[in-house]
Amino acid sequence: MEFDLKKIDDIINSCGCEQKHLITVLQHIQSDLHYLPKEILEYISEKMDISIAKVFSVATFYENFSLDPKGKYVIKICDGTACHVRKSIPILERVRKILMLDENKSTTDDMMFTVETVSCLGACGLAPVITVNDKVHPAMTPDKAEELINEIKEAEASC
Repeated sequence: MEFDLKKIDDIINSCGCEQKHLITVLQHIQSDLHYLPKEILEYISEKMDISIAKVFSVATFYENFSLDPKGKYVIKICDGTACHVRKSIPILERVRKILMLDENKSTTDDMMFTVETVSCLGACGLAPVITVNDKVHPAMTPDKAEELINEIKEAEASC
């Protein structure tokens, strides 16, 4: 895959080339690309004069960073205790069925959606909860989840 290295350079230059700015640089790049490609991590290592081992260790340590491509819309389905007892699994099953995903395939072929389960989203009083690109959707049901996905698809189709 071809990446716009000028954009990466702009991010590094705007954040700073010192090692203390590595996390910020990675956050900006992931925000732009939706993941951290190996080639880009190697480029960052060279550009910022940080060992590749250090760059990879930071990129793999923090849960919010991903080395795997993610879709434009990242759907996180909570399976913490409050959400689980309020039936989050049927929501997960419906979302995966609609998007033709499973436990081994979490991103759609068109790179539009990624579905992840998380242990807790910190919104237990609103359970069951899902987020779409970190926007909380409370009191979710399988039908509401399907409606939400259809709304996103319709909005994308009209763009």
